[in-house]
Amino acid sequence: MLELPTKEPWYSMIFSGEKREEYREIKRYWEVRFIRAGLLDSRGKPNGKNVTVRFRNGYGKQRPSFCADVALEIKSGVPEWGAAEGKLYYAIRIIQIQA
Repeated sequence: MLELPTKEPWYSMIFSGEKREEYREIKRYWEVRFIRAGLLDSRGKPNGKNVTVRFRNGYGKQRPSFCADVALEIKSGVPEWGAAEGKLYYAIRIIQIQA
């Protein structure tokens, strides 16, 4: 399962449902992980599939975490949610947080 370390306040905002997307830079590092997780096809294009990922509050094994069903898009992000204006990102759309 793909694990996504996420800093505060973004972690709490995602967990509460206030933030519905998380962003990662478009780099080979994330492309490889998203292909392995089943979110991108072998050419690096979003495939429309939903998968479960684990969001972790920072780094370290003892950090709080939760699982969520997500889908992936490539688009510009919401500045209020941490994205730079006009920059394209891998946008991880949170569909549902698992109880």
